[in-house]
Amino acid sequence: MNTDLIIIGSGPGGYRTAEYAAQNGMNVVIAERADLGGTCLNKGCIPTKAYARNAGIIDTLRNSEAFGVGGASLDFSFARAAERKDSIVATLRSGVESLLSVPGITLIRGEAHFKDARTVEINGEEHTAPAIIIATGSVPKTLHIEGIGDSTMVWTSDQMLAATALPRRVCIVGAGVIGMEFACILSSFGCEVTVVEYLKECLPMLDGDVAKRLRKAVERRGVKFFMQSAVEAVRGGSVIFSRKGKQEAVEADRVLMAVGRKPAINGLNLEAAGVEYSPKGITADGNLQTNVPGIYAIGDVNARQMLAHAATMQGIHAVNHILGRADSIRLDIMPSAIFTHPEAACVGITEEACKVQGITCRTARANYRANGKALAMGEAEGMVKMLADERGRIIGCHAYGAHSADIIQEVSALMCRDTTAAQLADITHIHPTLSEMVQECAAALAAG
Repeated sequence: MNTDLIIIGSGPGGYRTAEYAAQNGMNVVIAERADLGGTCLNKGCIPTKAYARNAGIIDTLRNSEAFGVGGASLDFSFARAAERKDSIVATLRSGVESLLSVPGITLIRGEAHFKDARTVEINGEEHTAPAIIIATGSVPKTLHIEGIGDSTMVWTSDQMLAATALPRRVCIVGAGVIGMEFACILSSFGCEVTVVEYLKECLPMLDGDVAKRLRKAVERRGVKFFMQSAVEAVRGGSVIFSRKGKQEAVEADRVLMAVGRKPAINGLNLEAAGVEYSPKGITADGNLQTNVPGIYAIGDVNARQMLAHAATMQGIHAVNHILGRADSIRLDIMPSAIFTHPEAACVGITEEACKVQGITCRTARANYRANGKALAMGEAEGMVKMLADERGRIIGCHAYGAHSADIIQEVSALMCRDTTAAQLADITHIHPTLSEMVQECAAALAAG
């Protein structure tokens, strides 16, 4: 079968790209070997955020006395929470299936691999196209340590999301996005949670000030952290790790391996197409094109930015390149959010990175405890930190606290237009809102 574009994978990068290409007159074949919607919908963003909402409601009920609501009962059913999560995923998956059934898109369920640089075989049938986009996503990483392969107590995030019962004690290995989100969720659900992390601080994409404060806030919720700790083994119901030259152990009923994700490239037969790749992912240029003209790699599989919205925008940019169409998509400015409690978000560079790269920057902070809306919401924990370069141009913003993702999204939009702190300070903000903290930071930076 000949077509204009072949897409391998139906995650946010794949299905949104297929939709955009079809809207622009292209005939698209999209292959999916598992559930429609990819990692984000089935084993990542959506089910995790469904549980995060459950956790948030539990936390609100536990703090109801502060709002003058006494006697609120709390009878949490993990089974019902899991049913709700599954229902949300099923609804959205159905929506993806409808999206991929429109004219111009042919969905084929099956394993896809390259025969050559223009041919992809799906279920034994050959399909050719002048342009091919690889959007196969990622799979969980694990550590190669003693006891990992033999222990049934070790889970990945996939297994944790598929669980039908809660473990009483959980040890999470890794304090990145996956580890921190699950730490908050499971703690709210009533589990005893311990996090063991090799690095000095959690969430390395966040500014150090924000990351440390967020970790301390999560600690106050009952989660125990062992930072700068190297896990050595899982043995006899314990996680063994070394810290400060001493060996220590944490007992657990389950171990959540949350040490990141790696590109899903197995089975693609990239060698047949001549596509260059490494354990870090498929090499792609600024237009998401690989070393082979006409073959593109978007989303987690190129390991540039492992975010669902990054995959979507990369896919649109790739289609525009195929069509010879210019766009103003800024792939260098990519906001991200961590749905802990309180949540966190960031865009742009950190102060630590500025120092390493020799970039002169100025910073300003605004605290939730001084914001009227935050106090009215009962959300006094949080901070916004903004960075500007020598010209006053905003180059980064990091936050933790209620609705951090919404706050950072505003800054991200303005950064895409090279907005200065002075210009942001002159934009009227509604009072009372959390976004006033963004204006406060901008005004401080503009004042010098």
